[in-house]
Amino acid sequence: MSIDLAPAIDLYVKAENSGDVTLLADCFASDATVRDEGHTYKGLASIRRWNTETTKKYTHTVEPLEITHRGGKTILKAKLTGNFPGSPVTLDFSFVLAGEKIASLEIQ
Repeated sequence: MSIDLAPAIDLYVKAENSGDVTLLADCFASDATVRDEGHTYKGLASIRRWNTETTKKYTHTVEPLEITHRGGKTILKAKLTGNFPGSPVTLDFSFVLAGEKIASLEIQ
């Protein structure tokens, strides 16, 4: 089954699966916020550091399963597989888009 993702979210998934941190600048707004594992990262530099550290630590991939829209958010349910206890897990990636960029992402 093919899932129709907004271009910024599609690029985010490609960046995660390739480990190419440079792609993040193309999908996140310059003042974007990411919330993951109890921490908040604000701005592209902070988001790049978070992504570099997580990619190195977990060597993970993201497989989109389903997409829903609620309360101004785009929720991507995805299977996250990597080097961490309990892998694989299914998580919700909650995106807020601003134009063609990701303004915020919360991973739960």
